[in-house]
Amino acid sequence: MRELDQLSTEPGFWDDAERAQKIMRDRQSIVDLLADLDKIATTVDDLEVYVEMIDAGDDEDEINMLLEEANESLSAARKIVDGLEIERMLGGEHDQSDAIVTVNSGAGGTDSQDWAEMLLRMLLRFCERRGFKVELISAQDGMEAGIKSAELRVSGEYAYGLLKAEIGVHRLVRISPFDSAGRRHTAFASVHAIPDLDDNIEIDIDEKDLKVDTYRSSGAGGQHVNKTDSAIRITHIPTGTVVACQNERSQHKNRATAMKILKAKLYELERLEREKEVDALNANKREIAWGSQIRSYVLYPYRQVKDLRTEVVKNDPDAVLDGDLDDFITAYLLQQGDKEAAEA
Repeated sequence: MRELDQLSTEPGFWDDAERAQKIMRDRQSIVDLLADLDKIATTVDDLEVYVEMIDAGDDEDEINMLLEEANESLSAARKIVDGLEIERMLGGEHDQSDAIVTVNSGAGGTDSQDWAEMLLRMLLRFCERRGFKVELISAQDGMEAGIKSAELRVSGEYAYGLLKAEIGVHRLVRISPFDSAGRRHTAFASVHAIPDLDDNIEIDIDEKDLKVDTYRSSGAGGQHVNKTDSAIRITHIPTGTVVACQNERSQHKNRATAMKILKAKLYELERLEREKEVDALNANKREIAWGSQIRSYVLYPYRQVKDLRTEVVKNDPDAVLDGDLDDFITAYLLQQGDKEAAEA
């Protein structure tokens, strides 16, 4: 804490805004943790007083009042402990990092592309609830509706650690608005996330291994963006990794952003190979169709969202699609924590 305070007062601290913001976030995390621990300690002291007063009391109404107050204090403390437990689960190497999140449509045609856009909105609403900053890096519109794909940069505390719980295939069942006969359709879309790593990560990229394409941006961005070839698509030929960026007016800035994302993706590939977890990566990028989904969203003939990994069920799909993902994410993180503890 003292070291962070000292760093923040050094001359030129804000010259590197991204580094400065990270340090200030780290400092705030420590401040929040200390505040939570103080609240828990205060609650423990209060509960001891309540127990003594209840033991010494002889008025039933007064005892009931004290019990009610004690339960309220205990419930508040439990919420804090539950939150700290989740943060403990978010102790991975990059869990505190910002995230690069990709949404892709899958099997299901126009319904799938519309579902991908709904899924994108759900993630945006979740990020809004969390106070995360979101930047749309690139998007490819669907042929008739929705999107084929979209990529976001999400900035905020534990952005990657939380959003990694959404990695996988999401299945939607509903009456299709694109079917004139009003029949039920099933659509699929996938979510993938990687940590948005610092610029100082060491990844050697040979320019000869890159195929760089420029094209005109589509969608919002102003006349200048739409009339010039400012968008960038970079393909890393040896791995087949493709990244694109179209959110800036400057081709130079889009290229810089795309290269940073490419480095992050290649770093993730190298990490998985070092840990012999390439199969896990392939599992996250399985065919976006039957048999590979992590969560099912049913809007007809009944209304329910069920996570197939944790068995958590929510009977209010509208709330879930509006970004209420906390129960799913919490259950997933706790489940992963239990697995890691069992394997240790």
